[in-house]
Amino acid sequence: MHNQHAGLSQQVAEQHIHDLQEEAAQARPVQPHRRRILAAVVAIATVGALAGATRLVAPVQATQTPPQVTTTVLAKSVFDRIHVRARADDWRAQLKTRGQSDVHVVDNKLPPGSTTGWHTHPGPSLILVVTGTVTNYTGDDRHCTSRAYTAGTGFIDPGSGDTHMLRNETGAPAETIAVQLLPKDAVRRLPADVPGGCPS
Repeated sequence: MHNQHAGLSQQVAEQHIHDLQEEAAQARPVQPHRRRILAAVVAIATVGALAGATRLVAPVQATQTPPQVTTTVLAKSVFDRIHVRARADDWRAQLKTRGQSDVHVVDNKLPPGSTTGWHTHPGPSLILVVTGTVTNYTGDDRHCTSRAYTAGTGFIDPGSGDTHMLRNETGAPAETIAVQLLPKDAVRRLPADVPGGCPS
């Protein structure tokens, strides 16, 4: 469409110049200083017409879309009541639930500069950093102190109303895997307001 407008404006400019030249040729002899004036008028008309054509074909710059996190639920299974204890030397573990649970395995890919936004989950999540570095902000910290986690490390998001946000503040892609233990049929992710003094 821009090229059609440009071609039309070019034709109009050329026709206008041609008409002026014909009028000059058919007119009665004029004095040298009038010829100079006529030449100046033709030049101004040419520049104006070509400038208009240039404006019509000027490219429109697209608005840059902020990078988005890609979330994929890799698996979801229902578990009955869980009550398990484990030990090995000085290590101890205990997991206990009441009622049925949904266990989600979720993959998050974070391009450079992307953010998950502030949110919470109705249960705890074990977050494993697979690639790159992610920075975690927690809403229960009144100073909104951040902590960076690199590939091979992980952390626990307690959920249950505790809000947090992940950001990729580096120039390289990052990826996390979250294992989430939630009440059966609960909404997996709930958006939250930005805490005061924290980044969005």
